[in-house]
Amino acid sequence: MNAPTTIEWSERRFGPETAHWMPRNAETALDHIPGDDGIPVLGTTLAQLKDPVGFTNRMVAQHGKVYRAKSFGGRGVSLVGPEANELVLFDREKIFSSEQGWGPVLNLLFPRGLMLMDFEKHRADRKTLSVAFKPEPMRHYAGALNEGIGSRIGAWSGKSFKFYPAIKQLTLDLAATSFLGIPWGPEAERINKAFVDMVQASIGIIRVPMPFTAMGRGVAGRKFLVDYFTRLVPERRASEGEDIFTQICRAKDDDGEYLSVEAIVDHMNFLMMAAHDTITSSITSLVWLLARHPEWQDRLRDEMLAVAPAGEGVGHNSLGELELTEMAFKEALRLIPPVPAIPRRALRDFEFGGYHIPAGTNVGINPSYTHMMAEYWPDPERFDPLRFAPDAVRGRHKYAWVPFGGGAHMCLGLHFAYMQAKIFFHHVLTTHRIRIADGYAPDWHMWPIPRPKDGLTVTFDPL
Repeated sequence: MNAPTTIEWSERRFGPETAHWMPRNAETALDHIPGDDGIPVLGTTLAQLKDPVGFTNRMVAQHGKVYRAKSFGGRGVSLVGPEANELVLFDREKIFSSEQGWGPVLNLLFPRGLMLMDFEKHRADRKTLSVAFKPEPMRHYAGALNEGIGSRIGAWSGKSFKFYPAIKQLTLDLAATSFLGIPWGPEAERINKAFVDMVQASIGIIRVPMPFTAMGRGVAGRKFLVDYFTRLVPERRASEGEDIFTQICRAKDDDGEYLSVEAIVDHMNFLMMAAHDTITSSITSLVWLLARHPEWQDRLRDEMLAVAPAGEGVGHNSLGELELTEMAFKEALRLIPPVPAIPRRALRDFEFGGYHIPAGTNVGINPSYTHMMAEYWPDPERFDPLRFAPDAVRGRHKYAWVPFGGGAHMCLGLHFAYMQAKIFFHHVLTTHRIRIADGYAPDWHMWPIPRPKDGLTVTFDPL
C-alpha cells in the first residue's frame, strides 16, 4: 500500500479544503532563533500543557521575547509583548493566516467558521454576520438573558455549589434561547450535548475521528448539528424571529444575496462554540475574583442599584451606565484571559525583534503573558479594575490588552459578551453576596480555555 501524500495526510488530519495550506518546510530555517526543542517526538508539548504560564515565563526569561519551541507536532515561534500583538493582529501587510493558525485545532469540527477565514472572504462574511449584533437584535437578546439568568440565580440562592459546571449549563441554555430561539427542553439538551462533544474533541490528543474517541464523538456531534441547522434554514428565512440564527439566515451580502445554507451552518456552529466556552470562563474568573475581594462586590452593587432595582435585571439601554462593572470585567479578562494564546501562520517572510522568520512558520502570540507585564500593569498580580479608568487606558499601549484579539479578527461578539456579563452580575450582586471558604484557592487548568479544576466552590448568600 502506498504511503499517503502530503495532501492526503493533511486532509485526514485537518479536514477537507486544506490542500492550499503552505507545506511544513520552514522548520529547519528556525535554528537561528533561540529556544527549546524539548524531548524527542513530544518536544515541549507536555511542559506547555502542564503549566503554560510557567512555560512561557521561563522561555522569555531564558531566550527573550522571540523564542522557538517544538510542540504539537512541529516547530514554531512565539512573539510576546504589545508590539508583537500589534504586528500579528493588526497585520497591516496581510502576512499572517488565521485559517492556517487555528485550522489544525478546529478544522475538523468548525471548518469555515469566521475565525478560520482570511482577508477578503473574512471581511465579506463578517460584514454580513454583523447584522445579528446590531442594536435592535441586541435589545431582544438582553430581554432573553434577563429572563433566563434571573430564574437560574433564584435556584442557586442560599446554596454552596460548584460554580463552573453550573454557569456552563446556564450559558448553554441561554445560547439555546438567544442564539437559536428555542425553549429549554429535550431539543436544547441534545444540541447542547453535541456542542460539548465538539469542543472537547477540539483539544483531544487523537486528531483522527476514530470510534470511541473524543474526536469521533465530536465529528458525530458536528454531523447532528449540520443536519439540524440545514433543515431549519428555509423556515427561519421566512420567519420574523429575533434570535441570532434567524438574523443570520435572513442576512444578505453586498450583492443582496443570502449566505449559502452551508455557510450559515458553519458560522452558527462556530459562533455557538466561541460564545459559549469563552463567556463561561470569563464569568467564572470574575466570580472568583469578586469572592476574593468582597469590597469590590459592594462597589459594583452600589453602581448597579443606581441603574436598576435589585433582582429586576438591567435593560439594554442602561448597560452603558455600568462603567465600573465593565472595568471589573476587563480586569478579570486581563488576569485570566479566556484565550491565553493566539496562533497564526506566516504566509510570507517577515522580520521581528531582530530575527528573520520564514514563510510557513507557525507563529503564536501570548495575551496571558502580555497582560502581566509590569511595565504596562504595575503590581500585575493585583485585582484593580481602576486600571481601566479612561485616564489609565489613555497612556497604555493599545495592544497591551487583547482578550478579544484585535484588528480584522477582533471578536465579533464582544458586545454580546459585555452585555451577558453585566446582566449576570446585576442579577447576582444586587440580591446576593458571593462567598468562599476561608483560605480556599482553586487550582486553574489554563489550557486551552481557563477553568478551575475543582469547579470553584462558592456560596450565594441572599442579602
